[in-house]
Amino acid sequence: MTNHEAGPDISRVTERVWTGADLPWERGHSDVVEHIATIGRHGITHVVDCRMEWTDSDVYAEHAPTVSYLHHPQDDAGQRMPDGWFERGTTWVGDALDLPGSQVLVHCHMGINRGPSLAYAVLLTQGIHHVAALDLIRDARPVAAIAYAEDACDWWLRRGGASRAERVSAQREIADWREDRPIDVVRIIRSSRETRDLI
Repeated sequence: MTNHEAGPDISRVTERVWTGADLPWERGHSDVVEHIATIGRHGITHVVDCRMEWTDSDVYAEHAPTVSYLHHPQDDAGQRMPDGWFERGTTWVGDALDLPGSQVLVHCHMGINRGPSLAYAVLLTQGIHHVAALDLIRDARPVAAIAYAEDACDWWLRRGGASRAERVSAQREIADWREDRPIDVVRIIRSSRETRDLI
């Protein structure tokens, strides 16, 4: 599901992990409340919000008090993502997924970089190979650039004691994946902004 008209701009990556964009505040409060209800109907029980620029903690507390919400902010400026951001986010998600029947949405503003990158880190912690995890996210969400995948993969490999050679090899594999599956991020961002402006 990636169409604003159809509901929340979110994509299911695995049976229990979702990623995507934020709530449609440009459409008004009533649509935001309806989107939160739809997120609940999808079975999502936990939300990680990666935006530094906003938080929806109050609206979730008011309209979906049974949904656990983590504001886990980071800028999206092409910087290197700190290990602590991946550590805290994946630990919280891991604890959430330990609960029977739970599903987690990891989102940012447009669902292009931060949200998909943290969702990617979550998949790594679940034992999914770093290239296979990229495929899962891109297949589920074609607009996902996953810009911080390299940082996530390097964090995860270092955390597991991988050698420098193993880490370099993984970075090359990610670079090859990007070359094989390029997307036009500028066009995607422009299209997303235009769509929001027209709503």
